[in-house]
Amino acid sequence: MNKSKFFSWLQYLIPQHLLSRFTGRLAECRIGWIKNQLIKVFIKRFNVDMSEALNEDPSSYENFNDFFTRELKPGAREILADPTQLVSPADGAISELGQLQHGQLMQAKGINYSLTRLLGGDLEKAQAFMGGSFATIYLSPKDYHRVHMPLQGRLLETIYVPGKLFSVNQATANHVPGLFARNERLVCFFETPAGPMALILVGAMIVAGIETVWDGQVAPPARKVTIKDFNDPQPIVLEKGAEMGRFKLGSTAILVFGPDALEWREDLQNGTPVRLGEALAKLKS
Repeated sequence: MNKSKFFSWLQYLIPQHLLSRFTGRLAECRIGWIKNQLIKVFIKRFNVDMSEALNEDPSSYENFNDFFTRELKPGAREILADPTQLVSPADGAISELGQLQHGQLMQAKGINYSLTRLLGGDLEKAQAFMGGSFATIYLSPKDYHRVHMPLQGRLLETIYVPGKLFSVNQATANHVPGLFARNERLVCFFETPAGPMALILVGAMIVAGIETVWDGQVAPPARKVTIKDFNDPQPIVLEKGAEMGRFKLGSTAILVFGPDALEWREDLQNGTPVRLGEALAKLKS
């Protein structure tokens, strides 16, 4: 058994939520020497570029989570203004992208999973995206961990779906079937110039929280399916490039669009690095 397969198998035995919640508490610790050592070790281990951070002083952060979700300096990421271009919602790397086939997304070579299950199990909601396209972006530990809008959107609904907390790195994606539709996640539905869009924030091993700009921290502690309707007289409209959420420790963001909505850049493939604000696709409509 190779190392990646063994690591994936081991995750079935680990108390995923207990470990993640313990990590979350540690990441909130404000005891100076503890949080400073955690941050120092993390920066060195993952070669974090602090020159991009609005606050470059690691010791001045309140806790590890404050450091991990650090704000970037103005201008550190250029958001492509061209309204015909869809931009990356985050720093990271393309895990997979392409067209939906028979209601399935590609997770890794030879492994597909259900769109309906990913979106919370509602076939009616999934219908709008059948025959459409998707992109999965993996945020590694060193990356900037705020997620932004890839284009302007009006928030319609969110669905929090409880689930497992498998790691979402490529090694695990290669061996755990239906990974992204099994893990804890927040599904956000938007109406955009490219038609309906689902932006899914997927939790993972030791991810201590998922937050949005409109609701604050969504998970933990939620442990049941929670649906929120945002079709009210004062809708939430987020501009292209605006922050929409963040991860406390790394994870994955998935974009899903309807049929004939956009055309992905031809050079994008598994492992291609992307940065917040750069073009990913051209809108067809």
